[in-house]
Order: sequence, then structure tokens, then C-alpha cells
Amino acid sequence: MSRYAGRSKKVHDSSAKTGVLLTNLGTPDSPTPGALRRYLAEFLSDPRVVEIPRLLWLIILHGIILRVRPKKSAKLYQSIWTEEGSPLLVISQQQKVKVEQILTEKYGDKVLVDVAMRYGTPSIAHALDNFQEQGVNNIIVLPLYPQYGGPTTGSTFDAVFNKIKTWRWIPSIHFQSGYHDQPLYIKALAASIGKHIAMNGKPDKLVFSYHGMPKYFLEQGDPYYCFSHKTTRLVVEELGLSKDDYAMTFQSRFGKAEWLKPYTDETLAQLAAEGNKHVAIISPAFSADCLETLEELVHENREVFITAGGEQYHYIPALNDDDMHIAAMVDLIEPYINK
Repeated sequence: MSRYAGRSKKVHDSSAKTGVLLTNLGTPDSPTPGALRRYLAEFLSDPRVVEIPRLLWLIILHGIILRVRPKKSAKLYQSIWTEEGSPLLVISQQQKVKVEQILTEKYGDKVLVDVAMRYGTPSIAHALDNFQEQGVNNIIVLPLYPQYGGPTTGSTFDAVFNKIKTWRWIPSIHFQSGYHDQPLYIKALAASIGKHIAMNGKPDKLVFSYHGMPKYFLEQGDPYYCFSHKTTRLVVEELGLSKDDYAMTFQSRFGKAEWLKPYTDETLAQLAAEGNKHVAIISPAFSADCLETLEELVHENREVFITAGGEQYHYIPALNDDDMHIAAMVDLIEPYINK
């Protein structure tokens, strides 16, 4: 039996079709310990995510972490879960619908749009199988991580390659490796901050909080840290802020190793101790709200700031399915569509 999967002969001479795959990190199927165990096992087994010698790490992962962490994580997910399901997946599907509407109006049935998660479901492999069945001969992969990082964008490319390499006929493929400085994305961030300030007043500090990463990754050449700084600089310039108006931090660290600094929680405590009573926080690295924003930023870090003496703490939501954000996505996609 051949190791390479084919497609039906009837689609070989069909009209050109482009498949657009929007991807995000992932989510458990439900906020239960069992679902979290499956999700975390897949996520934390990825060598892009944890760069520790495999045998040692697998012993730690299966011997300790997957025995303890799923129950704790399930409680956190339960605090943000909605009637529709996981916020990340629900928002990702809303983004897909809006992108699809715009592209269908322009290109009709020549463009198919799907959404997939790097870990969990719906899977990247399933989405690609669907494209193959529908005769797609041009694929555009848009990981919704504005700032490239090996554990996010790089890992997504791994998953796509691992599937595509099993196909007999490999279509044209375009990978969008990041958009940390794309003008429309920067304008969308600036607009969301501007709207918030208009409604809630200017904070003593605007905090840009990016997802953390082990410092070792930066030392080995990962550009995420640098790209995050550029995003912040461009948004600050767009808003006309001074250096005293904002701070930039990194959140969501895990384990005992040193991660990118300064840390969000420590910075918030320090800001309050220095007399800053009002902060607003935004996380440009997240294209859709999820556990790290809805629980960690909305609740955990609010408590840190208020306990340290702060008075007003506001979280500025991710861009989600905001029309300016959708326009930025379409702008990233359109140049590579078979017209």
C-alpha cells in the first residue's frame, strides 16, 4: 500500500481553488480534567514548546505534570467557558465567518476558508484533508500569531508539513510567518486602545503584555522578543504616546527557568507601589481572547494590581472579530489567492 495519499481523478482538471487555513494554538474539548490531560499531553509533548532532552521531559510530563496540572487547569477553563464552548474556538469561528464572507463576495467559490487548532480539535490535518477532497490546489496558511515564535508559528508549520508530506500531489502553499508590523494590524490595535481611552479615560500606565517565552529561546535566535518590541513601538508611535505613558511586559511563564522579562505580574505590583492608581492592559500577541487573557489578565493580574494598592484596572480585549482586524487578515491573504 502506498504511503502517499492521492486525490480523486475527477478534480485533477477542475478550476483552480484556493484554501485559506486560519490557525490558532488550541483548546481542550471541554473544561474537564480528562480533556485537559489529552490536550496538555499533545501540547507539552511538542519539542518546539519544551526544549528539554526528550526522555527526561517525557518522564517529568507523564510522571508528574499530567497527574497534577489537568485538574488545576480544568478549574481555570471552567471559569471562562461559555454556553457556546471554548472562547478561543468560538471567536476563531467568528473570524472565519467574516473572512469567508469578504472573500466569497470577491471570488465566489474559488476560495474556501477553514479554521484549525495546532493542538486539539478541529485539527490542522483534518482541515487539510478537507481541502484535498475539495480539489484545492493553492493553500494559504495564516497562523494568527502576529509575532512569530517557534513554539507557535514554527510548530504550526511543522504540523502542516507533516500532513502535506504524505500527499502524492502537493499543491502550491504560502505560509504567513507573522505580521507584527503590518500597518492594518497596528492601526487596529491603536484604534482599540483609542476607543478604550475615550470611554474610560487615559490610564496612568498602558501596559503591553505579551505571552512569555523562555529566555533560552531568544538566546538561540527566536525573533519573538524583538518582534514584540517592534509591535509596541509602532502602536505607541501611532497613538503618539511618550515613554512615560506605557510599559511592556511578558506573562504566562511556566516552570523554574528564566523567561523573557519584565514579568507582567511583578510589573503591575511595582506600578501600584510607585503610585500608579489606574492601568489599562492589552495583549497584542493574542488575536483572540482565551484562557491567558480572560482568566490570567482579567482576574489574576487585576488582583495583583489592586492588592498592591492600585484602584482602576482595565483589560482591553483582543482584536477578536473586530472589522479592522478582519480587514488586516484579508489584506494578508489576498495577494496569494489564485485569481
